[in-house]
Amino acid sequence: MFVETRYEHVGLNKSRVPVILGTTMKVIELVLAHLAYGWSPEELHFQFPYLTLGQIHSALAYYWDHREELDQDIEDRLASVDQYRQSFGETPLVVNLKSKGLI
Repeated sequence: MFVETRYEHVGLNKSRVPVILGTTMKVIELVLAHLAYGWSPEELHFQFPYLTLGQIHSALAYYWDHREELDQDIEDRLASVDQYRQSFGETPLVVNLKSKGLI
């Protein structure tokens, strides 16, 4: 079940997370690829050929109209990853590479 938005290809799932309709892709996933690699909509289409350019443009429009909220979500996700990494400490591989002076 999705709640309709004014973005033709974007809906909110049960958890109120924006997703690209007809796919399982969250808007934030597409935005992260766009921000991380600087990919244009055309390059995003090349990388994610199952998305139409209409879906991509709609998802990016949703991001720009809700940028503050989605940027906060990105920051929260990064903080969770950092917290998770710190809770486990260094992996045996990292310890081994450090002991050999490789990192």
